[in-house]
Amino acid sequence: MLIHQLALVSETKSNTITPSQITRVAAALQKQATRDFAPLWQVNATVDAFDRLEDVPVGYWPLIVVDDVPGAAGYHTDENKQPYSLIEYSDSWSLTASHEMLEMLADPFGNRLVSGKSPHPDQGQARFLVEVADPSEDEAFGYTINGLLVSDFFTPRFYDPVTIPGTRYSFGGRIEAPRTILRGGYISFEDAATGIWWQRTWFEGDEPKFRKLGKLSGSGSIREAIDAQTKTVSRLAASGPSSKQYMAARTLTARVKESTSARAGVWRAEIERLKAGNPAAKAFKTKDKDKAKSRAKGK
Repeated sequence: MLIHQLALVSETKSNTITPSQITRVAAALQKQATRDFAPLWQVNATVDAFDRLEDVPVGYWPLIVVDDVPGAAGYHTDENKQPYSLIEYSDSWSLTASHEMLEMLADPFGNRLVSGKSPHPDQGQARFLVEVADPSEDEAFGYTINGLLVSDFFTPRFYDPVTIPGTRYSFGGRIEAPRTILRGGYISFEDAATGIWWQRTWFEGDEPKFRKLGKLSGSGSIREAIDAQTKTVSRLAASGPSSKQYMAARTLTARVKESTSARAGVWRAEIERLKAGNPAAKAFKTKDKDKAKSRAKGK
């Protein structure tokens, strides 16, 4: 079984991210990938933290935290067409990192399409770009892992042809029908008859709207072209820190730190006890030494 290997690393210049923060976010992403995403999407992955890009082993797909994202496109491919993601720094950058990780795992090369009925009433069949975190990308629908805010995502049933009661269309359960979006989210699709790309967005107002993107051009992937127009990573970076969900996560993070600090104190005390030794262990060692001395004298 192939396992995707992801590397989380910071390249920020004006914002400080400590090795401890990188490690904690990587641990949360690993838990999300293994516990939440893999059972639904049948994709296995590791997420490891690294101090520098120079430390990232060959073959890993990097998730790189930067101060800002040029062109506002989070997803890219290198000269060998291998994927990497740029994560714009903010106080809630764990949310953006989770978003990018999930979409990289579901569609590493940014061109995965699924056919279905178009959400546009004037169209027939459409081809949807598989962007698992976009329809419910708003931080209001995220959840916490180890006290850190991570992104919601849809399940493979999201592309079902009809709505089936009791079906889970998104991990958090807030999406209640196939190919629908929540407030703050969007979905991208190509009209199969014309080759023109559209989006169903809900960034403002009380109802979703249709947005015409036109025919995509360029040498990169479909997702790369759409990311540049939609500017998802910058939008998440701007909205996340002021959200109620992030503030709740901060409170939870403080409580988690209290718990982990308490456990660390217990472990350190246990280590010191073991180093000092206990009476039974000392008596056992003394008896062994006496036996060894007796055998030596007997020789």
